[in-house]
Amino acid sequence: MASEDNKAPAIGIDLGTTNSCVAVWQNNRVEIIVNDQGNRITPSCVAFTEVGRFVGDAAKNQADKNPTNTVFAIKRLIGRRFSDTSVQNDIKRWPFKVVAGPKDRPRIVVNYRGVEKELNAEEISSMVLEKMKEVAETYLGCNIKNAIITVPAYFNDFQRQATKNAGVIAGLNVMRIIDEPTAAAIAYGIDKITEDTEGKNVLVFDLGGGTCDVSLLLMRHGNFVVRATAGDTHLGGEDFDDRLVEHCVREFKTEHNRDVTGDARSLRRLRTECERAKKSLSFTVRETIEVSYLYEGIDFSTRISRARFEEINMDLFTRCTDLIEKCLTDARMDKTRVDVVILVGGSTRIPKLQQLIQDFFEGKELCKGIHPDEAVASGAAIQAANLNGHDDKKVQNLVLVDVTPLSLGIGTDQGCHKMCVVVPRNTPIPMKTQHVFKTFLDNQTRLKIPIYEGEMAETKYNNLLGQFLLDGIDPGPKDVPRINVCFEIDADGILNVSAQDLSSGRKKEIVISKQNGGLTADEIQTMVEEAARYKEEEENQKARVSLEDLADKVRAMAQDPGLSATEKKAMEEAAENAIAWLDTNCHARISEINERQSELETILQRLMKLKQGGIPYDHILLMSRGV
Repeated sequence: MASEDNKAPAIGIDLGTTNSCVAVWQNNRVEIIVNDQGNRITPSCVAFTEVGRFVGDAAKNQADKNPTNTVFAIKRLIGRRFSDTSVQNDIKRWPFKVVAGPKDRPRIVVNYRGVEKELNAEEISSMVLEKMKEVAETYLGCNIKNAIITVPAYFNDFQRQATKNAGVIAGLNVMRIIDEPTAAAIAYGIDKITEDTEGKNVLVFDLGGGTCDVSLLLMRHGNFVVRATAGDTHLGGEDFDDRLVEHCVREFKTEHNRDVTGDARSLRRLRTECERAKKSLSFTVRETIEVSYLYEGIDFSTRISRARFEEINMDLFTRCTDLIEKCLTDARMDKTRVDVVILVGGSTRIPKLQQLIQDFFEGKELCKGIHPDEAVASGAAIQAANLNGHDDKKVQNLVLVDVTPLSLGIGTDQGCHKMCVVVPRNTPIPMKTQHVFKTFLDNQTRLKIPIYEGEMAETKYNNLLGQFLLDGIDPGPKDVPRINVCFEIDADGILNVSAQDLSSGRKKEIVISKQNGGLTADEIQTMVEEAARYKEEEENQKARVSLEDLADKVRAMAQDPGLSATEKKAMEEAAENAIAWLDTNCHARISEINERQSELETILQRLMKLKQGGIPYDHILLMSRGV
């Protein structure tokens, strides 16, 4: 899958709950790309205001003042149903509004330029992805199309499809969706391809802002074979922040008899301070949480110890280590056979968590040699270079064998609504398997084949991926096994399910790819067009700000005491004309704004040449007035 433009490499994007990161393979190594603020990670945050839309650092920096229109942790919504218990619990904590949309999809309500808008989770995620794409394009100096995006290992098919759709809306060709722990293992192992001919069992523990994943891989000669994976898509740093916020809210209520939970702005300010304190407690044993005028003019200040922080989060830490045990159990592997334990994700910096993991592995030294915030993006960039046909031998030799994160099966239609598992979770892909089913009615001539994904016995708790009807079945007695169902999954995770009546040979099939994710082609196209409009508005706003800045610069230069009265007047009038034009032309096109900018720059340049003798003052003054 080589790029059409050899100058445009493929990039790897770690689309995180709290922060995102983008990387590229070039110069025989991974390069983490810094954003416009000089930071290697970018907040996965989008803000909507009266003047425009902000993404990343700019969005997070204004969150305290604009909490109801600043959207974060969107990864916890993508691909989920509004009625999901986890979604309902999150909504209670978030300052922004979430409502039920068509097909039970959650929609985020924001006020943008004075107009209320409803947006899908895919649209918000696409804005973060578009930001990462722009960061890469600025750094690399070319347009970027091809990308690999990472997701938690335990994301279901809907969540993976929705993430891929977000990439499409952002203008990316998503070459593949890969699991975050797998990407981290690739980043760890890329320089060890020729080592350890017997191979290593590598366990990757990935705890980020919103999800916790554990994957066990066999790494040998550049082959990365996933043995098993386990995870929780609702466990991470955001939950630790929530616990700390709840603790502070209780203290404030006890001390001042005031309930802060109804004030979104106060809660946002408190959350920002709690997040800072949480990070600090990884390096200190005690920290102060302090917010001036938190609520009704009352200041809030409290001291939190590391021991107290660990106590209020201990059940969450235990859930993390339980996932390690589950992963090893699924792989049928004893913990003593694990050669390397890699910690990935910002939340793995928590000392208590590191201690619990080390105790679980009976004192084994944990691998902290790769950057926890950058490892996933690094691995994604390596895999992107591999799929993009990079000529570096390191990436050429890379082979990834993944597994199904969740079980796949058929729903039985006998009144009990049970799921019959055909493909157990952690089955290596690509794969193909068959299962023979019985009819359940005498002389049955048609059979509905619903395909589910999940680990629950009852179908209502699992995800319906698709269904089709097999008709033309030869009539016969019930309970006769004669419907052969075949499940086939390719390396890209595309599932093909077929059913055949063994008597008549009648056959039907369905292909379930990661293309739709609950959105129709028309809906995706509409979102792509909407994204283009956002982009145009932002470019327009940048042009207006640029002209305003230039006018201010001219105004400031006019105060130079070395200038004559005529020079000062010319410069001041040129600046005032530019500002007046902006005020009266709110809907001006970018080309018109750029034209005004050029005019002002020309006047400024001519004025700067006056000291060397040149154009008469009066002529310049007339130009500044548009004569």
